[in-house]
Amino acid sequence: MALLRRLVVNAPRNVRVLSTPSPASRDELDLTFNSPKDAFKSKKTSELVRAYFVYQICSVNWLVENNDMLMKRLRQVVGQRFFEAIMKATFYGQFVAGEDQNKIRPTIERLRSFGVKSILDYSVEEDLSQEEAEKREVSASISACGDMQEEGQLKQYHVEQRFADRRYKVTSARTYFYLNEASCEKNMEAFLRSIDAVAGITKSTGLMAIKLTALGRPQLLLQLSEVIMRARNYMQQIAGGTGNVLTHHKTIEDFQRYFGDHSTKPEVQQFMKKITSDKEGVLHLFPWDRIVHLFPWSNILDEDMNLSESFRVPDPKTGQMRRLISQISTKEEEMFRNMLRRLNHIIQVANEADVRVMIDAEQTYFQPAISRICLEMMRRYNKDKFLVFNTYQTYLKNTYNEIVTDLEQAHRQNFFWGAKLVRGAYIEQERARAAAMGYEDPTCENVDATTASFHKCLKEILSRVKSGKTGLGIMVASHNEDTVRYAIQLMKEHNIKPEDKVVCFGQLLGMCDHITFPLGQAGYSVYKYVPYGPVVEVLPYLSRRANENRGFLKKIKKEKKLLLKEIVRRVVSGQMFYKPIGNYTPV
Repeated sequence: MALLRRLVVNAPRNVRVLSTPSPASRDELDLTFNSPKDAFKSKKTSELVRAYFVYQICSVNWLVENNDMLMKRLRQVVGQRFFEAIMKATFYGQFVAGEDQNKIRPTIERLRSFGVKSILDYSVEEDLSQEEAEKREVSASISACGDMQEEGQLKQYHVEQRFADRRYKVTSARTYFYLNEASCEKNMEAFLRSIDAVAGITKSTGLMAIKLTALGRPQLLLQLSEVIMRARNYMQQIAGGTGNVLTHHKTIEDFQRYFGDHSTKPEVQQFMKKITSDKEGVLHLFPWDRIVHLFPWSNILDEDMNLSESFRVPDPKTGQMRRLISQISTKEEEMFRNMLRRLNHIIQVANEADVRVMIDAEQTYFQPAISRICLEMMRRYNKDKFLVFNTYQTYLKNTYNEIVTDLEQAHRQNFFWGAKLVRGAYIEQERARAAAMGYEDPTCENVDATTASFHKCLKEILSRVKSGKTGLGIMVASHNEDTVRYAIQLMKEHNIKPEDKVVCFGQLLGMCDHITFPLGQAGYSVYKYVPYGPVVEVLPYLSRRANENRGFLKKIKKEKKLLLKEIVRRVVSGQMFYKPIGNYTPV
């Protein structure tokens, strides 16, 4: 040890020691992402050794497949205190920033000093058995009024016992299971504490992530998703075709002709009175729907709103009003208002604290409702700045169309459109569920198709930046080097500079440092997704990280190679005790 210290002091003059850059300096970005020095200048050597050890374990299939059982056994054998010490020296230390707001501060500050910002996530998860998870999900996904089974594509918006445990084949996303309204209030409080942490630590540069399934009963999201799809089908009938209904310019006379003699009925006339047009002259049948506005969504938080009565349209054959939403009880109506009240409160508090909120994407049978609610919150809160961000999963075939539709809505209703673009977390589960339930697989056919979808969406979004149509902000949340390079290429083509605050990048803490830090040190806006929480309570999260790393063996192989190169370089050059000090300023 003493010898190593002398080597640090007496390092040869021709060996370049990792230097601290001047405050205004920016590193040159190596788009091959092959520089171990650039990747790991924010790390102590002990942290490099830990990362190499953890990745090595993640390469052993048997250990990863049995990681949950092994961690529980280890905890029983060595006791709680020693178990936590072992975890902090290995997996927890690699993938989790700390136990609470105070203990994560050093990690956040060091990230920031090397040009990297933070997305905070309180990653505590319930460790439920499959049986308990299925029981909860089925119970919380069926209305007290019963569950009417559908045929065709609409059947996906109903619970299926075989897939009630939403963790099935999912390694990279946290899952909330509804217990009761009190548990949703508790989740809301956890999100509010995350806002305090972001505001107090990140100096207004951080974000926080939330999941809507944490805030309410899943049955309500299923029913609302089904309503949205029924509404789209209804509007396709009126528009007389397929595709984006926003491109169909209809007049009041068109609707009167569609309803024929029924247009004279009082209830149909009342329905027609609510039709409005936007600034482009496109008619909306009430201010809300993502394609055309069918229902009073802007008043969804009103205490006197009744979902069963609101989601009604004229039947073109009889002229009688019919519900698009399946039966819902008075208590469930109240639960729906509670869910939106919680979300609204979180966003209001975040707005006051100048903290941006990312609403995570979830399974396709929830996503129409989640995206609709998110777009409404954008419309309310993104008038003057980016506050609410939606998430789009590009492994879904329809994501490009969804993005184009949402961009059009943002333009026509004049709000800032913020999005996180990801490949997605649920592809294996989605494919298995579609095959088992007999509806069309919503996912891209392979990895190449998913990448093509990601790049197509990214190209569409960035092509609109200089048009001035609407304020756009996009996070490229990807561990894929080719996708990051493609995003940078598009930025150059469209003359989008990092300081324009249009494009940012994101990766998980403890993964892909060889991408994140070179980007931040070169002046690009980049984030680490930073989980935190007590050791024992984040074990499900750690288990998923181990499984996810196993699924990216090729990428791990490169990171392991870079880690080993940097460890050897430091040993040879006498920098074993290098202390990272950064003076980079994040965009």
